[in-house]
Amino acid sequence: MGEIFALVEHRQGVIRDITFELLACGRDLANKTGGSLTAVLLGDKPDAFVDSLKAQANRLMVIDSPLFKEFNSASYQLALSQVLSSEKPMVTLMGHTAFGMDLCPSLAPSLDMPFTTDCLALDIADGKVTATRQMYDGKLNAEVTLRQAPSYLLTIRTGCFPASDPGLEAEITTVDCPIAAEPDYRKFIEYVEPVVGDVDITKSDIIVGVGRGVKDKDNIAMVEKFAEALGGVVGCTRPVVDSEWLPKDRQVGSSGKTVKPKLYVALGISGAFQHLAGMKSADTIIAVNKDPNAPIFAEADYGIVDDMFKVIPALQEKILELKG
Repeated sequence: MGEIFALVEHRQGVIRDITFELLACGRDLANKTGGSLTAVLLGDKPDAFVDSLKAQANRLMVIDSPLFKEFNSASYQLALSQVLSSEKPMVTLMGHTAFGMDLCPSLAPSLDMPFTTDCLALDIADGKVTATRQMYDGKLNAEVTLRQAPSYLLTIRTGCFPASDPGLEAEITTVDCPIAAEPDYRKFIEYVEPVVGDVDITKSDIIVGVGRGVKDKDNIAMVEKFAEALGGVVGCTRPVVDSEWLPKDRQVGSSGKTVKPKLYVALGISGAFQHLAGMKSADTIIAVNKDPNAPIFAEADYGIVDDMFKVIPALQEKILELKG
């Protein structure tokens, strides 16, 4: 029976969405192993986070120190090295984010712990951890079995484990901060926010995504009018950005932005995994593509097999009619 740890990720006083996905993954692994799930929270006066976390795990471990007000992977590594050595969880989960990608590859070797990153799915059987991850730019899924060891470290790709509210009541334990100061060789200085364009697609409830099927830059205007009728904004795939038909800040996918709108309408998008990774957590997905075998239909809640240039005007007319 192994304990599963999931590291809470927060930034500027807000818990990141990936945390709740990690906790969902952790609960699944705990159920498979007959173990329990512990959420590990490092922060400065993190009491405000407790209410939203205590229903997500069997235990909430809190390390309260000004050293953890902002993320510094060097400070986290020194602290977690001691915590993991003492607690000896079977699996420790982190998000495959800037946070996890910075921390995991240095923390795992320091503990001689097997690790793998960017996992899409996980399984534990007979004491062995098997991770599903992608190779060859997303063209192949590979199952990787880690060498057998007492403890493992894994990072999880965003959007692979839907968050839920299991209604647990975590036991809250407080652990003294294992380190006395931030390391001299690496210090947090400041946040430098990326420049936001005229539209922030990550904050929109409705996104109309457009792919190669739009054919020409001149056709983007039609898509924008359709998005306006829906009350949404326009996003796109990488080829549309590469063609300079829309700016980079509109790109959805593994090399763009991850979005979780209430509605995502995919127009002329075949459904390459790189794009799906950025939008498959949308509440509702509607796909329009004239290829009935397009991979996007495997993720869509509703699909229309037809030419988008026929479908958009008909849908727009009906939407405007319903709006009166």
